[in-house]
Amino acid sequence: MATPSPEPELARVPSHIAIIMDGNGRWAKARGLPRAAGHKRGADAVRRVVEGCHELGVSYLTLFAFSSENWKRPEEEVNDLMGLFRLYFRVELKKLHEQNVRVRFIGQRDALAEDIVGMIADAETRTADNTGLNLVIALNYGGRAEIIRAARLLAQDLAAGEVLVDKISEDRFSGYLETEQIPDPDMIIRTSGEQRLSNFLLWQAAYSELLFMNQLWPDFDKSCLEEAIEEFNRRERRYGAVS
Repeated sequence: MATPSPEPELARVPSHIAIIMDGNGRWAKARGLPRAAGHKRGADAVRRVVEGCHELGVSYLTLFAFSSENWKRPEEEVNDLMGLFRLYFRVELKKLHEQNVRVRFIGQRDALAEDIVGMIADAETRTADNTGLNLVIALNYGGRAEIIRAARLLAQDLAAGEVLVDKISEDRFSGYLETEQIPDPDMIIRTSGEQRLSNFLLWQAAYSELLFMNQLWPDFDKSCLEEAIEEFNRRERRYGAVS
């Protein structure tokens, strides 16, 4: 029997990886399948990447599951996506909890179906004390809308005299964002070869390493994750300073 290949040594694993999961529709089209089939295979990729991050020691994984702009898609596709979300959490939540994964959500919940809002609350409550991987799911999320909501909350505190104008700082403003207790992503990955953020974590991405990969999301696996981390290790993060 051949000796298994050793796991690659990754010198520096990012604490927080965020992923724009793109390419489900193209994956399905290339195979003559309906878009729903691509989304279903995309859910399989989510399982692989969650497990990969857990094994590699990533602390935070944020997945862009559904943007505030995705409501513009055909109603049938939106319904398929929401149905897939329901199925995923019915099947996966127990396993995530057993793996010590803490599940969190960002995005506006008022436009979501009542049962989905209940599933979100249950997932967050049930896993609140878990200390392993933090899985953050962006559902009905938009970066610009998040910044506007934060500005409104800050304005309310200013009007109430609870915050002084000269005390407003980046850290203070960050405290009004939905990611208040979540560190900014070290690396943002987008699959399918597209090279844009698409309104994802606009404030938080200020110093994130951006990596655009050609793999379609349903084909993404642990080896792709390791490839991304290897590229991260080749980057020099200077935050505006010199080497």
